[in-house]
Amino acid sequence: MILSALVFLCCTTLSAATPATPENPPAIGLESTTSPDPAGKAEDTRPDAPAPKMAASPKAELAASGGGEAIAPGSQPLLNSPVKPASTESYETRRKRMIWYGLMAAGHGTAAFDAWTTRRAVESGYGIEGDPLQRPFAHSGAIYATTQVTPLLMDYLGHRMMRSEHPLLRKAWWVPQVASASVSLGAGIHNYHVVP
Repeated sequence: MILSALVFLCCTTLSAATPATPENPPAIGLESTTSPDPAGKAEDTRPDAPAPKMAASPKAELAASGGGEAIAPGSQPLLNSPVKPASTESYETRRKRMIWYGLMAAGHGTAAFDAWTTRRAVESGYGIEGDPLQRPFAHSGAIYATTQVTPLLMDYLGHRMMRSEHPLLRKAWWVPQVASASVSLGAGIHNYHVVP
């Protein structure tokens, strides 16, 4: 609706008698042939050239501005803080990666130990699975696969924390993996002692 109103207004400003291309263009900025303009007046209508941004030398500019200790335009950095790296790859070092792989092996190993001792205790009749999500798998070999889900999630979380931009998360990246391995190891030792 607004577009049609604009088109209507634009069309009504042009009269029907006015041709689309005028035969006699307006003489704006052209010298008339009937009365010659003096050369001085033609030069006055031209725009001024832009002023130079810097004087011939920085010393001359300092002298012109009144002295004092002035700062040259390009000498100061735009930011006083260090620039953040474009990639978070720099946070992950080779040492941290090797520790992460070691914790990953420990977490998955203790989860497998927990699954073995749980299945052994359940099949021997000395206990039942306490985790309601693991209970349907306690009587089959699927418990070995299902106990690997939590360490896998903790590995992913630890890796994300290692590469995080937050310093506190980068310092505590190992906590999820250690917690997962500790819980699995404790449950496995408990299950192992249940069976005589």
